[in-house]
Amino acid sequence: MSTSREFWLRGPLEGVPPLLMPVAHALLQSRNDLREAAANLSPAELWDQPGGAASVGFHLRHIGGSLDRLFTYARGQPVRDEQLTALRREGNPCSPPVTAKELLVFVDMAIDDAVRSLKEVPEQELLAVRAVGRAKRPSNVLGLLFHAAEHTQRHTGQVITTSKIIRGSGRGRCGKFELESTRG
Repeated sequence: MSTSREFWLRGPLEGVPPLLMPVAHALLQSRNDLREAAANLSPAELWDQPGGAASVGFHLRHIGGSLDRLFTYARGQPVRDEQLTALRREGNPCSPPVTAKELLVFVDMAIDDAVRSLKEVPEQELLAVRAVGRAKRPSNVLGLLFHAAEHTQRHTGQVITTSKIIRGSGRGRCGKFELESTRG
């Protein structure tokens, strides 16, 4: 199996049900793409918001948090208070983790947990009804897991694009966050 190919071309992952293989492949591909796009960003670049766009740091926190929340719903459980607290802090550069390395470890752990959880989903439960959010919107296990994958891919694309904009424009090297964070 070649590691130079995208994950969907590398074949099945041991223990992941065939119907959930695309979810696992998408999540693992995101992990690779996120590392490449964000690993070397400074804290100022990580939290820069070019043109008012969401920061790379936000997207990384949101990916980890949303995976946790969506897989909680897929298990048929309500989101816990600490998950909601984390959601409110996703865009705050002063909430840990704050460096690219720390955030990528956070994302890696969320993706590892998600892939591990996929191995535990019985195929006969894929169409089991699940309620989402306070409004208890109807979905099912498969819909939630598919959404977790495509949602992660969407934010991964935003990380890639925002990182390129920041690097290409020189933004973040002496941005607002950097100046404020160096004041004593």
